[in-house]
Amino acid sequence: MSEADTTAAADTPTRTIRAACPHDCPDTCAIRVTVQDDQVLKLQGDPNHPMTHGALCTKVSRYAERVEHPDRVLQPLRRVGKKGEGRFEPVSWDEALDDIAARLKAIAARDPRAILPYSYAGTMGLVQGESMAARFFHRLGASLLDRTICASAGAAGLMAAYGGKVGMRTEHFAQSKLIIIWGSNSIASNLHFWTFVQQAKRNGAKLWCIDPRRTETADKCHRHLAIKPGTDGALALAIARELIVRDELDHDYIRDHLEGFEVLLQKAMPWTLEKAAAECGVALEDLRELAHDYGAARHGTGAAPAAIRLNYGMQRVHGGGNAVRLAALLPCLIGAWRHPGGGLLLSSSGWFAPVRADAWLQRPDLMAGRPVRTINMSTIGDDLLRESSEGFGPKVEAVVVYNSNPVAVAPESSKVVRGFQREDLFTVVLEHFLTDTADQADYVLPATTQLEHWDVHTSYGHTDVVINEPALRPRGQARSNAQIFRDLARRMGYDDPCFLDDDEALARGAVKGIDFTALREQGWQPLGVADAPFAQGGFPTPSGKARVACAAYGVPDYIPNHESAVSTPELAQRYPLAMISPPARNFLNSTFVNVRSLRDIEGEPLLEMHPDDAQPRQLQDGQTVCVFNDRGRYHCRLRVSTRARPGVVNGLGIWWRKLGLRGTNVNEVTHQRLTDLGRAPTFYDCLVEVAAAKAA
Repeated sequence: MSEADTTAAADTPTRTIRAACPHDCPDTCAIRVTVQDDQVLKLQGDPNHPMTHGALCTKVSRYAERVEHPDRVLQPLRRVGKKGEGRFEPVSWDEALDDIAARLKAIAARDPRAILPYSYAGTMGLVQGESMAARFFHRLGASLLDRTICASAGAAGLMAAYGGKVGMRTEHFAQSKLIIIWGSNSIASNLHFWTFVQQAKRNGAKLWCIDPRRTETADKCHRHLAIKPGTDGALALAIARELIVRDELDHDYIRDHLEGFEVLLQKAMPWTLEKAAAECGVALEDLRELAHDYGAARHGTGAAPAAIRLNYGMQRVHGGGNAVRLAALLPCLIGAWRHPGGGLLLSSSGWFAPVRADAWLQRPDLMAGRPVRTINMSTIGDDLLRESSEGFGPKVEAVVVYNSNPVAVAPESSKVVRGFQREDLFTVVLEHFLTDTADQADYVLPATTQLEHWDVHTSYGHTDVVINEPALRPRGQARSNAQIFRDLARRMGYDDPCFLDDDEALARGAVKGIDFTALREQGWQPLGVADAPFAQGGFPTPSGKARVACAAYGVPDYIPNHESAVSTPELAQRYPLAMISPPARNFLNSTFVNVRSLRDIEGEPLLEMHPDDAQPRQLQDGQTVCVFNDRGRYHCRLRVSTRARPGVVNGLGIWWRKLGLRGTNVNEVTHQRLTDLGRAPTFYDCLVEVAAAKAA
């Protein structure tokens, strides 16, 4: 709720507005925005919010630059050039919406499934994400979108092991004595978690980082295990085996709170430390030290609770879902869940399931009785190029993009571009800027930023609901996502009462069992998750126990990469380098790439390569190189660095294609094959070769 500032010196009273960070980050910061005369004076983290504790990351601390950016789209635009040229003319809202509605009606008359919504986490808000937009597309009968591009493999792994996307509370990492940060550059992507890690470190905790790249986080940990991409499942099985053979187990916890231990025993026993060290490409002694550190923290030793912080890097490979699943079983073996400072966290989003009013917000009942077709957002490159068929359904004739930039972020982007450049594809993009995807649009509709609209946020990194109230008037002619879909619904003739709910009403109804007045007053409200939520079991499975195997997900195992020297030896002969594409520190996926102050920090698209790989290729630090495989070519600047392990290159992303060298980005060489669980993309499961640009 806004608070008047009675400072007598001000000509106009200032106001402090409760806000939330909207971006795809586990921290979901609570923010205080101080405004005067419709201008931001200060934007700061809420010092009273336990997770945010007054601090914002470099990106969001500059959010006002995004709101007032000179390149911001502030009026509806209609394409006048070829797709991809980014040439548009301004039109009125009435002109744009009338034409969009007419064209969608014509397509829907043939088959509404030929219309596809495409969205993800440009905002994580319940209101501006999937509320009025979902109601609109459900009422229309459009194709459904399988939103898999970031986290669905890990989510499936947690569902398999625990029955839900649940874990320990972030603040309790401060009590841990051993912390394993697995597949996460926490300093860059989970900053507030890192502050709790620092508290634990000051209190004597030992920190391990498991990551193919020597990240900024790895630099600050006591030990770094630089495994090969995609070998996390083998590592988890080897740790489990070592716990078993050394009898470093909490037998009571296993008996009472874990189903299927014998199945895990059978899978783990072949994975000796020697075998796993060879598979993961690490020193045997390092792997032994990690396993012994974890075993020493078993329940009963007293003062050494062990915690694992997984993140989504580890699940972007063929076996990513099972890798998460196997790692999630480790705390059960040593009884780590008995301690507030023990256990595991990948996502806390499942804790919000009882309070989220998703069915009311999204109204899936509006599509009752209609034929359903679901398209995976991770295979959009192939799917936009498909013709109608019995197995696929109707050819995609229209795409409405909001909260996403698929031309930059989707895999195998050369196909994505070809699909969006189809002259017979009608494309509408709701955006703040002319992104790579907006350049392909027939219409670009100006959307509000987080400081200009209502929203309510849950989190996947903590357990608080956070409010976002509008702090500024919408700039130019911008409208909120929810308002745009309300306007379209009216023009489509949809008179269902649900299309009359305004944004504040959607915010009020977004969560159940949370006092909305208290939420506005404080800015956030906690769920009240127990300190040690699984000390006595109580997992969200039918039995209340964690589980090794289940009917829906089968038996866990290590699954090698789609592309590797073992899986595809002939391909590896031509393309011997594994490539991962972790985010650049000052971008968030493709967001913030156009904020010059942040782009200036990053400099330009980079590929990190170990000296042992650069030397035989006669490549020098700073030169322009070509990263290539059968799918495409990507040009960038080379950084010869030990941040890359031998045999692996790190293509830091995700730059807008048009801001990179030669109009491509790292996704030019990634592929569209999916994970073992969760139907997710395998961005970090990719073989390439690298050569000097001229030679390539």
